[in-house]
Amino acid sequence: MDQRFDYFVVFAEMRTGSNFLEANINEFDGLTCHGEAFNPHFIGYPNKDAILGVSLEARTADPTQLIEAVKADQGLSGFRYFHNHEPRVLDAILNDPRCAKIVLTRNPLDSYVSWKIAKATGQWKLTDVRRRKDSTVQFDGPEFKRHVEELQAFQVQIMRGLQVSGQTAFYVAYEDLQDVEVMNGLARFLGHDGAIEAVNKKLKPQNPAALSEKVENFDDIPRALSELDRFNLNRTPNFEPRRGAAVPSYVACAVAPLLYLPINSGPQAAVTRWMASLDHVAPDGLIENFSQKTLRQWKKAHRHHRSFTVVRHPVERVHAAFCERILAAEDGVYKQIRNTLRRVYKMPIPKDPPKADYGPEAHREALLAFLGFVKANLLGQTSLRQDGHWVSQAVAMKGFANLALPDMIVRETEMESYLPALAMQVGRMDAPDPEPVDPGHPVALSAIYDDEIETLVRDIYKRDYITFGFDSWQ
Repeated sequence: MDQRFDYFVVFAEMRTGSNFLEANINEFDGLTCHGEAFNPHFIGYPNKDAILGVSLEARTADPTQLIEAVKADQGLSGFRYFHNHEPRVLDAILNDPRCAKIVLTRNPLDSYVSWKIAKATGQWKLTDVRRRKDSTVQFDGPEFKRHVEELQAFQVQIMRGLQVSGQTAFYVAYEDLQDVEVMNGLARFLGHDGAIEAVNKKLKPQNPAALSEKVENFDDIPRALSELDRFNLNRTPNFEPRRGAAVPSYVACAVAPLLYLPINSGPQAAVTRWMASLDHVAPDGLIENFSQKTLRQWKKAHRHHRSFTVVRHPVERVHAAFCERILAAEDGVYKQIRNTLRRVYKMPIPKDPPKADYGPEAHREALLAFLGFVKANLLGQTSLRQDGHWVSQAVAMKGFANLALPDMIVRETEMESYLPALAMQVGRMDAPDPEPVDPGHPVALSAIYDDEIETLVRDIYKRDYITFGFDSWQ
């Protein structure tokens, strides 16, 4: 481990995700965060009497004792520090270049409402979504303004302390906490040469709904702020981790300079069949399994190439993911997921792929249960991974942007018009029309679709509906 620093501090506030950040830091061997070491009411955690042999009484008498103990700890240790913590050590911490500074931020309105809910429910941490306590709260305009003023004053104090001492900090936004790459980058900032494969899964987001669902007098908020939506009040929290470019999934024509960037659980079969028909080859004659190197080589060899992706209506896509990845799974990871959904989440789905007696009523019940799981999963409230087959299409497309932005985004319902037009851009005037492919689902979506399904899906995939302009499925 690089010894640039003797210890570290996480500057944060209540309800900013500092517990989760601490849990991720502690995932790295040799890194230890000792909680709220300078909270005036306790030391580290409410149920602890001491940190590294320094008691609350000893720390109160001389707070520098605890800093020296943290410095002397094995590996690299640190603590969380809030604006109302022990003021006698703040200047020493800020002025010490051997102390690594991590600054955690969150939308002040989100942290304020989360704090109000935690006070109302008495639940300050969540490790099991089944034990989640829910509550709505009243927005207090003057109280919120005081909250914002305190946070801003502390942030200005930190920034000035860093500026005048010629230091920099590692800034982490609340939304970054689910990003394992950011957590690994933080470790590197601290001088740690290791990495973790996934973020800590024990702590769950406690209040993942939109603010309008958590605040009883929601309409009072914009009035209290002179109707300036400075805090993006209608934002739905996004707990989906950033995704990679997924280069190995790309498909290119063998002849025409067209590159397809598939989104999982989309109309891949129909698109690749059209591409093969355009090239007059069998589907296995297309170019697949790209690496970044071979993708660059292909682009250099096809200087006038066009890339595209196809988005599918969220209702149809999540239904396809359920049918093809959960119901039809014969073995492998998706069979394991199906078994976990049945055993742990008590979902009414068949133990094995559906047989002839599996009808629309059972299928609708199972799909509704799956939608409930997907909502919790994408909000970071389950122990299962956020799989690429049911993450939002907007997030998947952001992953493409790391390497290959699509020239065209085609809606599945418009493929018949736009795919031939795309082929014309690369000089292919003889492009065939794309033909639909029978998905072979055990029950057709049209047999079970209704307003309840539409409402649930719209709630899960708000961003996809807004980003791509989707209306109701039928």
